[in-house]
Amino acid sequence: MERFLTVAAAVVVLEIIVIVEVAQRLGVVDTLGLLILVSLIGGLVVRVQGLATLRRLLGDVAAQRVPTDTLADGALVAAAGVLLCVPGFVTDVPALLLLVPPVRRGVRRRLRRRWMQRAGVVWNEELEA
Repeated sequence: MERFLTVAAAVVVLEIIVIVEVAQRLGVVDTLGLLILVSLIGGLVVRVQGLATLRRLLGDVAAQRVPTDTLADGALVAAAGVLLCVPGFVTDVPALLLLVPPVRRGVRRRLRRRWMQRAGVVWNEELEA
C-alpha cells in the first residue's frame, strides 16, 4: 500500500509539472481544451472497446469457451478508462496505448507470463492464440 501511495503521489506531481509546462507553451485555454478533448475521445473509445469486449464475452460464453483473454481485455480497457479519468497528459499516454488492440494483446501476454511464473505454472507458448 505504501508503494502504491508513493507512485500515486509521484504521478500527481508529474501530471502537475507537465500540465504547467504545456500551459506555458500552448496557453491555459488551449491546454484545458486539449485535456477535455483527450478525455472525451478516450471515453468514447473506451465505450466502443468495452462494448466490443462485452460482445466477445457473450459470444465466448454462448460457445462454451473459457473467456480468459476477453476478461483480461475487459480489465485492461477498464484500466484505460480509469487512467483517462485522471486529469493530465502523463496518464493519458498509457491509457490510450491500452486502447490499441495489438498493444493490449502484448500487455495481456506479458501479464499472463508474469502471473504464471509467480504461480509456478509452466505455459506452452504454442497454445496461445
